[in-house]
Amino acid sequence: MQIPLVMTIIGKDRTGLVESVARIVAEHDGNWLESRMCRLGGDFAGILRVHVPAAKRAALEKQLTALSELSIVIRADENATADPILQFATLEVFGHDRPGIVREFTGALATQGVNVEELSTERTSAPMSGEPLFKATAKLSIPGGLAMGSLRQSLEQKLPGMTVEVSVRL
Repeated sequence: MQIPLVMTIIGKDRTGLVESVARIVAEHDGNWLESRMCRLGGDFAGILRVHVPAAKRAALEKQLTALSELSIVIRADENATADPILQFATLEVFGHDRPGIVREFTGALATQGVNVEELSTERTSAPMSGEPLFKATAKLSIPGGLAMGSLRQSLEQKLPGMTVEVSVRL
């Protein structure tokens, strides 16, 4: 029987870091299903989901947590049954940077029952003026019955002066 596990990994970034985790998963007959990983500042941060034979779970966890340069949290993936009436959408937010932007738009999403499936944010400089700009891209799951126009209007009210785009994903 295969056990689904979700892991978070954080540590000082270095060459071969992902390979060391992948090698340990493979040595325990694990199957790497999906992951999101990146370098933030000088650190590495990742989340991944694997399947591992039940008989090898304890040994896998022991060997992974022995990687002293990494902080690893491992938990069983208790899949919730997906709601068949969900819609999926992509959200893009762009404009002048200021404190509180992420709180503002995630609060508006949560109020309407919208779940953030993935979120990527960055701060860049405007090409001509050098002013700080904020950009976010999110994948959302939207409950059935919520109109996209209503969602966009709510976001635009919470984010005055920002460009907000919401598009349905197929």
